[in-house]
Amino acid sequence: METRWFLNVIHKKFKKGKLSFENTLELLGNFDIPFDYIHVKYIFKARNSLKSGTIGLDDFRGIYQAIAHRSEIHELFKTHSPNHKVLPLSNLVAFLKNEQFQLEADETTASQLIAKFEPIEEARRNSEMTFEGFLRYMTSEDCMIFKTEHQSVYQDMTRPLCEYFISSSHNTYLISDQLIGPSHLWGYASALMKGCRCLEIDCWDGPCNDPVVYHGHTLTSKISFKTVIQVINKYAFLVSNYPLLLSLENHCSPRQQEVIADYLTSILGDKLVTSTIDDKMPNELPSPEALKFKILIKNKKLGTLEETLARRGIDSHGQTGEFEEEESSEEEVADAPAHPKQPLLKKRRAQSRWKGSGPPRKKQQMKKIKMALELSDLVIYAKTRQFVSFEDSRENQLFYENTSIGEGRARKLEKLQADEFIQHTARFLTRIYPKGTRTTSSNYNPQEFWNVGCQLVALNFQTPGLQMDLQTGKFLDNGGSGYILKPEYLRRIDPEFSPYTLATNRLPVLLTIKLISGHQLPPSSLSSTNKANPLVVIEIYGVPEDQAKQHSCVVKGNALCPRWNETFTFNIQVPELALVRFAVEDQLSLTANDLLGQYTLPFLSMNKGYRQVPLLSKLGVSLRPASLFVHVWYFD
Repeated sequence: METRWFLNVIHKKFKKGKLSFENTLELLGNFDIPFDYIHVKYIFKARNSLKSGTIGLDDFRGIYQAIAHRSEIHELFKTHSPNHKVLPLSNLVAFLKNEQFQLEADETTASQLIAKFEPIEEARRNSEMTFEGFLRYMTSEDCMIFKTEHQSVYQDMTRPLCEYFISSSHNTYLISDQLIGPSHLWGYASALMKGCRCLEIDCWDGPCNDPVVYHGHTLTSKISFKTVIQVINKYAFLVSNYPLLLSLENHCSPRQQEVIADYLTSILGDKLVTSTIDDKMPNELPSPEALKFKILIKNKKLGTLEETLARRGIDSHGQTGEFEEEESSEEEVADAPAHPKQPLLKKRRAQSRWKGSGPPRKKQQMKKIKMALELSDLVIYAKTRQFVSFEDSRENQLFYENTSIGEGRARKLEKLQADEFIQHTARFLTRIYPKGTRTTSSNYNPQEFWNVGCQLVALNFQTPGLQMDLQTGKFLDNGGSGYILKPEYLRRIDPEFSPYTLATNRLPVLLTIKLISGHQLPPSSLSSTNKANPLVVIEIYGVPEDQAKQHSCVVKGNALCPRWNETFTFNIQVPELALVRFAVEDQLSLTANDLLGQYTLPFLSMNKGYRQVPLLSKLGVSLRPASLFVHVWYFD
């Protein structure tokens, strides 16, 4: 039956007797099996022993089987097929229940899969699945490791904003380093297309009373604030319907602040939040659901929200106000953005001189800040407030106020006062940003701040690497909406959880991953052939006790279909915060590996059973059809 089907698919192409490489690619496409051009090219060359540039029918069959007929999947098929030729309906139901953990599967489910994946009409009529159909099912979206139900919004979106992790970007306008690299509108479009829900805009006075965006006191290029808002308006809700926060780093004069306010209102229109819901004074932050398709301004503000609501309908053009705040302490110099009066390059030198000159001054100087009332009144639910201490926030911070803490100070607080940090983030939006010394736009590990409930953990989206892999993987969840409901214990004002001292009555989850094989892995960028020496690293990121890393053995010289058949076991104490990362590396030497591809996802978004792990490049681009084949089991 399969042979007849195969010959029927190819017979038209072989009327002339031979196939070129281009014809081979075209014919492979008719089989609805994903293939990698490079792998087909090398197999074609090996088959074309006479160097004629063409192949015959038997050679094409060999190429098809090398690309499609995966031995590990064939072994699995034979295990469940009574005659090793077809899977009857009842056996397919048993496979779905016992191996794929689809406990609700029945004959209707199995019939639907046969209709969807079985390419041979005779088998479909007999309600059977051949190996060709089984292969297509096992390599389809239905068998991916990421849960299908988590690919759409499924969490409760009616809780206050502070109860969610929110995908956040740092210095979004930069697409390279922090000192001399370009500012570009693509930074905003790219971040929004990646599901980011909090963008940063550094605003400075520009020529002709037109504000500009750039990293102040550096050599980074400048872009128009107006065009930034136009791009944001265009891309804001293409990926996610949930609210977008614009975090303004405002260095403009009151006159140009009014221009900013005008651009925001005229370009964003009804999308911009300019008052509370129903114009009433709330007692908690609204929910993502209540703010769908809305854009919020996060910035400093004059006075209180009550005063803003009282001014509704009153023209405030030309009116300004003034407030005082502390200068940044020396302790935070390494974390803070460049001070308006001290260029970033000079600040580096000042910082290095200070390091050896004794302890910092305790007394802080105050600076006066002038602000246009028009811009201030656009700040409704996200008033920026300087962080002093957890005690100060408990006593003085209002529910609609948020704080930003540099990674260095935040790391100290997270390690020394984790309980208070969780209590703080349960009540208030808290943003973490990279320290200023990360001039190459490198990133910190966001996991340590998610562990204490920080909502706005801002990263340099333009810089690929492990940290952005974790960011991307975490926010795959909940439909890629950019909002993930925090675990209940991170939403409690009286927390009983600490990432460093776990409760003794907490039962760990046992995770077992059998790494079976790889398929059409990308060749190493450092290799002149399609050869590679792949190994797989499986990592767990979460609370400190859950951090783990295990390596497979190295398979020499095989990027097409390496087999491992190795089993790895992990004990996970806090599954709600755990991320699982699969990294495929090419062993170049005993001390150096090259990353071929990776995939990261939340532990609770993992399907059980036999699953495909799709791979992404270093830049986060899909490497389809490159994948790993694994079996996942965990006891929950």
